[in-house]
Amino acid sequence: MRALDVSGCTFATVVQLPPDYEVYDFTEGYDPFRVPASPYGVGRYDEKRRGVYTSELFAGGRDVHMGIDVGAPVGEAIHAFFDGVVHRFAYNAAPGDYGHTLVTEHEINGQLVWALYGHLAARSVEGRWEGQRVTRGEVIAWIGDRHENGGWNPHLHFQLSLVRPEVADLPGAVSDADRAHALTLYPDPRLVLGSLY
Repeated sequence: MRALDVSGCTFATVVQLPPDYEVYDFTEGYDPFRVPASPYGVGRYDEKRRGVYTSELFAGGRDVHMGIDVGAPVGEAIHAFFDGVVHRFAYNAAPGDYGHTLVTEHEINGQLVWALYGHLAARSVEGRWEGQRVTRGEVIAWIGDRHENGGWNPHLHFQLSLVRPEVADLPGAVSDADRAHALTLYPDPRLVLGSLY
């Protein structure tokens, strides 16, 4: 699988972050009731998150994060990073899952790439259809609350994929054994989000 070439492309900001946002460190665990220093923050890609993914969904073995988390208040607007189409959308209801998700499809320098937006508000998928056009910078979703986002603190999970998702889901965390292969399938979102940390 070839690496994603983004040369010559201009991408939109997905979530407007203030200059003083926090960069999270989940290597020692996750406290769902921690009061953050700011409602805005960024969780890292390819981070080993011991003890974070404890629900049955992760079977206790998947704890290497394959996306970037963007913490923001409930209802904060989420923008399309690039022109494309809606590929899939769904409600992933299991505890600890994504809740509402939207997957968009894009062509970047002749290569197809998919972007998963997870932990969304329910209204993000209302009126959507597969093949619906999205435009770079357009508001396409909103940050969801705990009752609709899988039970997490409000944030966006943004993940790129070089393989076509058959459903509105991607493995947001993988096992150590699958990490090397997963890094070839799910490139660093900072390629399109910019240098967030």
